[in-house]
Amino acid sequence: MANTSPIRARAALALLLAAISAPALAVKPFSADYQASYMGMQGNGRMTLVADGANRWKYSLAVSSPLAELQQSTVFEEKGGQWRPLSGNDSSKVLTKKQNKNATYDWARGVASWSGDVKPDRAGPIKLQAGDMDALLINLALVRDVAAGKPLNYRMVEDGRVKQLSYAVAGKEQITVAGKPQQATKVVSTNGNKQTIAWVVDGMPVPARILQRDKGQDAIDLKVQAVR
Repeated sequence: MANTSPIRARAALALLLAAISAPALAVKPFSADYQASYMGMQGNGRMTLVADGANRWKYSLAVSSPLAELQQSTVFEEKGGQWRPLSGNDSSKVLTKKQNKNATYDWARGVASWSGDVKPDRAGPIKLQAGDMDALLINLALVRDVAAGKPLNYRMVEDGRVKQLSYAVAGKEQITVAGKPQQATKVVSTNGNKQTIAWVVDGMPVPARILQRDKGQDAIDLKVQAVR
């Protein structure tokens, strides 16, 4: 996912189509436990997807370590073969510093806006386009689009900004998941000094590993331990 702040695992920990979007695969609830590393400190992470009404889902990520606690969630809907974010929350506690942000994606009005601990120039509104997603939802889209062999190009609307994200397939790589070797597709996105790398395993609903790097240094590293 790839800002190193409260997991642009909305990035990622950050992880995409503006005009074109792959048909949505069937969405199913899951819970995934991760081993987490945040700025060199070890901790635990969990991603969950649960139903939140008719054609609506809540996708959440929580990471805890001795240094920080990070929580993110996105409520989204399946609409016309696309996954559209409806609302989001992003909260963090790093040492004694706390932050809480809320996002609203109003598709009837065609705009997104933000409230809470946000700067005035980041409150929006930002005009929405078909296919727009937030950074957390891009995690699911990556898995969907890698499986379908679709282009990994996305328009991310987050924190009062619009970013174009492109992931390139960097080949196949064997990784270890819960002590077992798995063949994964490695994809990479580079944006200035920030880089997000994800490893996608066939049949796994979320990336098996998400690594965010900042200026060549590992910032956030999430490795799947179990998926239920």
